[in-house]
Amino acid sequence: MKVGLLVYTANETQTNTPRRYETIRSIVRRAEAGGFDSVWLVDHFLYRDAGEPTIGVWECWTVLAALAEATRQIEIGTLVLCNSFRNPAILAKMATTADEVSQGRLILGIGAGWNEPEYQAFGLPFDHRVDRLEEALQILVPLLRDGHVDFAGKYYQARDCDDVPRGPRPAGPPLLVGGEGPRILRLAARYADMCNVGYMGQPETLAEPLARIEAACSEVGRDPATLGVTALIGLWFPEFRPEKPTFLQHPLTGTAREIAAAIRGYAGLGVPHIMFQCWPFTVQVFERLTEAVRLYKADLA
Repeated sequence: MKVGLLVYTANETQTNTPRRYETIRSIVRRAEAGGFDSVWLVDHFLYRDAGEPTIGVWECWTVLAALAEATRQIEIGTLVLCNSFRNPAILAKMATTADEVSQGRLILGIGAGWNEPEYQAFGLPFDHRVDRLEEALQILVPLLRDGHVDFAGKYYQARDCDDVPRGPRPAGPPLLVGGEGPRILRLAARYADMCNVGYMGQPETLAEPLARIEAACSEVGRDPATLGVTALIGLWFPEFRPEKPTFLQHPLTGTAREIAAAIRGYAGLGVPHIMFQCWPFTVQVFERLTEAVRLYKADLA
């Protein structure tokens, strides 16, 4: 089982100071040296709540492309791209190019998006997000896999479109669809190589999502064993930041050995890839998680 790290590209939440690219690159290089199999970036333009200052975020794909050159072995992925931010045919071209730059280390994660304030701020359509994603996948998948598509839908068109030159992998980078709604899971079962769910805690929290994904596969006639289920795990350390983040309902916490035990639990479920989102995202937390990954992999040796 592969173990990944979600790397923060947003401003530091308590001070709203920018998290500089030099810092992001340093963390990713340390993750690569520390035994992580992958690093992941979120795709947002800003976070905005009523009465609160706007939190800035670096644009995902620009940073990802830079990290493709700054690293050598670690996989790089998006967790996940907001579909409506980019034309799907152009995104396929971007993904093939990034896969070339990284020498075949890209995992392309995509979802329907959810954060309405950034859509409003940047003039992007927020309506019919799952319908738009369904059309986008009918463009993305053939372009990534075969290099050609001819599609005309309600929201997107790609007529006699070629994705050339081809990248280092004949079938292109693997496609991950993230989300938890029934339509999203059916789209993942129909089109994706992997399906991501979150936010998980202890391994037993994955049981219900696994059942729903298996049901979605049955609905579209797919063998569930052919769809890789990945889990985004929320990791919280109250000793470093006491307030529990609202996005974590069942966070994982504990010592490095306890976290390593949870990683082994996910491996026992047959999960091919897990990713950690840490709260807070600090040096101490990163070092504890790195030690947990070291302990997990030492048991495999």
